[in-house]
Amino acid sequence: MQESKNSYRQVMKATSLFGGVQVFNILISIVKSKFVALWIGPAGYGIVTLFNTALNLVAGMTNLGLDQSAVKDISFSYNNEKSEGVSRTISILKRLVWFTAIIGALLMIVCSPWLSELAFESKEYSFSFIWISIALLFKQLTNGQLAILQGLRKLKQLAKANLYGNFLGLLISLPLYYFYRIDAIVPAIIISSFIAFIFTFYYLQKEKIEPVKLSNKEAFSEGKPMIQLGVVLSISSIIGLLVAYGIQIFISQTGGVVQVGLYNAGFVILNSYVGLIFNAMGTDYYPRLSAIIDKIEAIRKTVFEQAYIAILLITPIVVLFLAAAPLIIVLLYTDEFTPIIEMVRWGILGMVFKAVSFSMGYIIIAKGDSKLFIRTAIGFNSLLLVMNVLGYYYGGLEGLGISFLVYYFIHFIAIRIIVKSRYNFFFEKSFYGVFSICILLCLASFLVTYIETSFIKYGAFVLLALISIIFSYIQLDKKMNIKELISKIFKRK
Repeated sequence: MQESKNSYRQVMKATSLFGGVQVFNILISIVKSKFVALWIGPAGYGIVTLFNTALNLVAGMTNLGLDQSAVKDISFSYNNEKSEGVSRTISILKRLVWFTAIIGALLMIVCSPWLSELAFESKEYSFSFIWISIALLFKQLTNGQLAILQGLRKLKQLAKANLYGNFLGLLISLPLYYFYRIDAIVPAIIISSFIAFIFTFYYLQKEKIEPVKLSNKEAFSEGKPMIQLGVVLSISSIIGLLVAYGIQIFISQTGGVVQVGLYNAGFVILNSYVGLIFNAMGTDYYPRLSAIIDKIEAIRKTVFEQAYIAILLITPIVVLFLAAAPLIIVLLYTDEFTPIIEMVRWGILGMVFKAVSFSMGYIIIAKGDSKLFIRTAIGFNSLLLVMNVLGYYYGGLEGLGISFLVYYFIHFIAIRIIVKSRYNFFFEKSFYGVFSICILLCLASFLVTYIETSFIKYGAFVLLALISIIFSYIQLDKKMNIKELISKIFKRK
């Protein structure tokens, strides 16, 4: 009983820790965007965007997905107390990451005239891209070090590296933009990537991992499974980027550039702001699941705990967001973005289904089932493209929101069938009772948005918000004894 309680607390602890880091990083991003836009204007901001897009594109093409696939191998060895295996896997990863980082930097240098021509229709920025190759080198090395910390489940170190690196990067880059304006763009990008590298290097060195001597041949031979899974994960990411780009092109050709901007704003709210809970969970959940991936009973328990906490955390967020969507959108953007209210309201309902399919979907990645993963990635992304195109064509921005909801529902059903038939995974019946109540609370809140009388509408919202918060608290308390946990925290103080 105590072991189960501690397990739930671990999930909540990781979610709280990285949720806080995500919120802080979003605030840093907002502050930086506001000041940078003010000091260098729309044109300068556009240059920053194009440089970062090129940087991320070349990084994605050359990193072989090692920052994701390595987490699986490190976690498995670490959980099974194979210290030699952990050290060897980490040494292999470091060697491979250095190789991909150098290749990526060289590729950017060689392609700098072409990248400048592609982005700016001129070779004027060729030397800028050559300098940015330094940032790419540090970015690849940083991601490799973060993967090691994640695989070893050093959550506090991982959080601190992210937090301090982003904060110091903000403190240094803002004065640069203030004094040097557009000329500060390239130095700011390089310095920010170097600072991130320094912090991850510092926290990784504290782990005192014993290095293992390896030849290049051994590193590539033994790292082949890691590379194969990483490439598959990279291809999946690229497919996702292409689908997003295809949707944007369709919206631009059908409704114009303004509609693309509105779509992107709504998408950011759903995936970055509301969806930050999934990013926070994934940081700890992926290595935990990878560590016990050969034990089906342990998998069922771990996924159940993850999904259970996910739906109980996301439900009050959805209810509150449905109530305050108009105010939140205006605060985040301006009054000009109010057309996305209905899109966001429909789309956010899908987050409840995503919370569960998200938890189940990681089984495929943790298993290293490359063929199935790439098939599902192609299939689901193709479905998303078709549904979004049809949704926008027939219903505009609101139609996009509806298509997101339907997509997440289909995704939930399909993933449930796949993991049951492929891995014999299933949830206990008790899970679906709680899940059904969460769906009903979110659906009721959505229907309340159509009540025209303000007094009745907001009165109903307050009631539903209280019910959802109390329900989530009661259910979580059953699993992890929140009162006892709070009492222990205060005793430590």
